[in-house]
Amino acid sequence: MKTVSTTLVFSIVILSVGMAAAMDDPQPSHRISIDDYFTLTAITEVALSPDGSAAAYTEQRWEAPEATRNSDLWVVDVATGATRRLTFDRANEAAPRWSSDGAFIYYTADSRRPGDDHPPNDGSTQIWRVPRTGGEPHAVTRIDGGIGRFDLAGDGSSLFFTTTTTRVDGPWKDLLELYPDLEYGHGVTPFNAVWQMDLTNWRMTEVVPAVRVIRALAVAPATGRIAMVTTPDDEQIHAEGWSEVYIFDPQSGETVNLTPRSWRHTHPSPYGWVNDVCWSADGNALAYSVDFDGYPTLIYTAEWDGGEISVSLVDRPDEISAKEGVMAWRGAGRDLAFIGHQKARSRIYVLEGLSEGTPEKLTVLTPGDTAVTAFDFDAGGGATAVITATITDPPDIYVVLSSGKQQRITHVNPQVETWLLPQIEIVAWTSGDGTPVEGILELPPGYRPSDGPLPMIVEIHGGPTSATRLELQYWIYGRTLMASNGYALLSPNYRGSVGYGDRFLTDLIGHENDLDVDDILTGVDAMVERGIADPDRLGVMGWSNGGFLTNCLITRGDRFKAASSGAGVLDQNIQWATQDPPGHNINFMDGVLPWQDPDAYRKASPLDGLGAVSTPTLIHVGGDDPRVPPAHSRALYRALRQYLGVPTELVVYPGEPHSLETYLHRKAKMEWDLAWFSHYLGSQEEEAAD
Repeated sequence: MKTVSTTLVFSIVILSVGMAAAMDDPQPSHRISIDDYFTLTAITEVALSPDGSAAAYTEQRWEAPEATRNSDLWVVDVATGATRRLTFDRANEAAPRWSSDGAFIYYTADSRRPGDDHPPNDGSTQIWRVPRTGGEPHAVTRIDGGIGRFDLAGDGSSLFFTTTTTRVDGPWKDLLELYPDLEYGHGVTPFNAVWQMDLTNWRMTEVVPAVRVIRALAVAPATGRIAMVTTPDDEQIHAEGWSEVYIFDPQSGETVNLTPRSWRHTHPSPYGWVNDVCWSADGNALAYSVDFDGYPTLIYTAEWDGGEISVSLVDRPDEISAKEGVMAWRGAGRDLAFIGHQKARSRIYVLEGLSEGTPEKLTVLTPGDTAVTAFDFDAGGGATAVITATITDPPDIYVVLSSGKQQRITHVNPQVETWLLPQIEIVAWTSGDGTPVEGILELPPGYRPSDGPLPMIVEIHGGPTSATRLELQYWIYGRTLMASNGYALLSPNYRGSVGYGDRFLTDLIGHENDLDVDDILTGVDAMVERGIADPDRLGVMGWSNGGFLTNCLITRGDRFKAASSGAGVLDQNIQWATQDPPGHNINFMDGVLPWQDPDAYRKASPLDGLGAVSTPTLIHVGGDDPRVPPAHSRALYRALRQYLGVPTELVVYPGEPHSLETYLHRKAKMEWDLAWFSHYLGSQEEEAAD
């Protein structure tokens, strides 16, 4: 009797605990809406404390419908997961750096207080610091006009930052100065100087004069060498092919160029740009990368041995594409870590024992289905913090365990646990020339193959030197939103995408509006054949290069019943002439300029095929887009509506650059897309209701 009683009581306790746990653990029941997008918090940067006990990070949130996202600084305890918000103003905090003793976090912010016209609260970017335990932030700099880049000395004794001085020169100097409010093509250049601030006496000293534009800055531990990525002026065009790496040695006072013009003769294209630089712990090895449109990223190291400097191209497996500018040395040795793309995954790879460009071995620090966007090591290299996403969770901060598994230490989007999430998987098919191609397929929550074919939207990534990854991604270009509204969504990683080998990437050179289009159309065929897609209800959408390919696809007949083209190229000649980095076009035209091979530019343009378009097309573009100027979208609208009579709408977002930045504009874009596809394709939900 006593035993039965005890068992009964024990069962009741277990049942009660289970019911309480069930009540505390929200069950997915919420159908995702457009408004849910604006509840998402984005983690953009992470910095691990020197002892690995805490991670500083920046969070971006939408705080008002009329505004852009605001960034704030947070810190999380690695052992407990306890978080603390460190900043509260709308000041776009960024670039967190730990003091060498781990007591403070330095960062940049553009604080603005009404009625205050003086730094640090006049809206200019300044360096601030805050205790890791919280408290009142302190402005470290109060520079008129603000600062640009900054870094801390390895021993924490000083910090370095850039300031801007505008130089006017050339034969027309007098006129340039007489009419300073006009825009000029050249002759007026904002050069950058590098300053050192002693954090003991707070005195500042100029260490590098303002004779260059500095796009990246890194100070070497121990040696104090300063690495700078520079360009002749601040125009984006001069990052392609003109960016260089200079080293200033404070001991000798000399400045050395690691990247002379002859250095580019070994590259697949002269139009590459140098990315961020990073120093080894002893300050005697530097790593930097060179990125290209259409070609693989190259990683270089420079090593100091006494007075000699040796520069080496780093060996890398051609099936792993390095993510631009995301590298770090691990610990005290010569282990260089970088984010690499491989078949829709983004992982941290480590080139161990790297010497003269050759590693002893390559290891994977984060194996499995990961989508890493940023990482950082502690001072000894024994602890690693990463920002990564899964197919069920948006990006959070994780620590990498010795087993290679990742343990989440933040939970910035708990509301997602209640969402009915799309089903996400990798699908594969064979293109017309026999090349294997993959993509990401999203299906509505609860969908089963027995439910029959769905209306399907093809969502095309930009770049094209990029890729759609295996992750939960809710953004304004279709992922998550469309599947949540009853559509299948196919995101092809077409030719020219990264992570599928160097040849798969470079095959697109000279073949835009050709191999990429074939890869996408054969993917659509595969989804129709598998019973996933309804061939009579197909749509297509994309932004940037995805908009360009949308424009290409609608010229191939009436297969697509609706399209949403965002910031898409129509004419490659005009694109070369007007976009900020024209090397993109030159690379994909196999190095030729428009007058050298007019047919190449014409064949790669959708313009000549517009006469075949009958697809109802929605067109989006930012009013101030420098990357794909609005003229392309206006021309497409004129051709389709005025001359061809195709149902068309043009939406221009005033003041927006290449990506939409404001709450209202992003919401408008999603509302327009949903309404457009619903009108022309319907949805599974609407069909069921009928």
